Amino acid sequence: MKDFAISENPRVQAQLDRLGALSLPSGRLGLDTVRELCRRLGDPQRSLPPVFHVAGTNGKGSTCTYLRAMLEADGLTVHTATKPHLVRYNERIRIAGKLIEDELLASLLKEVLDAGQDLEPSFFEVTTVATFLAFQREKADACVIETGLGGRLDATNVLEGPAVCGIATLGMDHESFLLAPEEGVPTDPLARIAFEKASIAKPGVPLVTQAYPEPAMQSVLDTAARIGAPVLVRGRDWHVQIGGSIHYRDGGGELPLPLPALAGAHQAENAALAVAMLRHQQMVDVSLHAMGKGIVDARWPARLQRLGHGPLTTLAGGRTVWLDGGHNPDAGRAIARHLAGQPPVHLIMGMLANKDPSAILAPLGSHALSVSVVPAPGHDAHRVEDFAPHTALPVRSFADVPSAIRALPPEGDLLIVGSLYLAGEVLRLNEEVPD
Repeated sequence: MKDFAISENPRVQAQLDRLGALSLPSGRLGLDTVRELCRRLGDPQRSLPPVFHVAGTNGKGSTCTYLRAMLEADGLTVHTATKPHLVRYNERIRIAGKLIEDELLASLLKEVLDAGQDLEPSFFEVTTVATFLAFQREKADACVIETGLGGRLDATNVLEGPAVCGIATLGMDHESFLLAPEEGVPTDPLARIAFEKASIAKPGVPLVTQAYPEPAMQSVLDTAARIGAPVLVRGRDWHVQIGGSIHYRDGGGELPLPLPALAGAHQAENAALAVAMLRHQQMVDVSLHAMGKGIVDARWPARLQRLGHGPLTTLAGGRTVWLDGGHNPDAGRAIARHLAGQPPVHLIMGMLANKDPSAILAPLGSHALSVSVVPAPGHDAHRVEDFAPHTALPVRSFADVPSAIRALPPEGDLLIVGSLYLAGEVLRLNEEVPD
């Protein structure tokens, strides 16, 4: 799927145009192309600062954010790679705590694209190798790197010898890619997804996981065993209780930790996974104080984000406007848990055509006052008739988010949800561009 990245810098845009023209050649899967591209550029992935590599269906981006915040709270310099971007492509590459500058970004993309012209690399392969080059050339104490789809075949999986790998929550998403028929892989859908994610494991490198239902948990253990990675499982090797605070415990002792500032009970679980990853690796030391400060300081846009003052919230009449890029069943359930006990909200939804509208509508149930459908900018999106079977409420269609807001009655807060592409457009419209 094209990413439709744009930039106000003409040098960056020239490279983004080249990047946007790339696609995954039909029938080609595997890591051979990204490995060759890395080889031509000196194998930067082999000389990075200690790497924290994170996979998962939901929560991996938040876990990366907590890791970065905790490391930085201890005075360490951290490079971070996350995906997708919301407003600017630069968000994918953060060097020493700051978004990559336009001039460096343009130069790196050109270098990688020129080196791989005959290889027909994908958007994600070029992005990954450019990230490795950026991280190799600028000194840092650690790198935090998020996988894209799956893990086994993700371009980041050419990493060698990270400090630790982690897996956040597992659930159904990107089924057409992650569940594609293949011999020698698990047949149970969730076990197959677990296999794909756990395949980021490396020999001798700790793999820290949340707890999963069977057979997903067994698939993680089997995959790690074949690779030769020790597994640290929540509920077996590390434990967390969440109430008015986070009570973390493992073989090294107990830690009292604060709750995150990020909304949603699931964020405390993501923070605990980040703590467990730090505790079960030996390359970078982080203090208890820094862990607690990082949990409180962490910010991650479009994940149950309460929008600040801006054009859209002004248009909404000062009502609370929540924004979440969630689009799968696990995300829907997490949002529903956050809204439980609160007054119902008006839903403004834009979902890609390959996603299931019931993933969000079913868990929200009685939390919805109304349903308004808007496009997912730049992508094929579901229409009104696709949402109607999943709710008893009338469903109305609007050209954009401002039009949907104007049509709402004056009472009731808002939740804008269904796509990170929509979330990026909302942040742009409300002048809250991630920095």
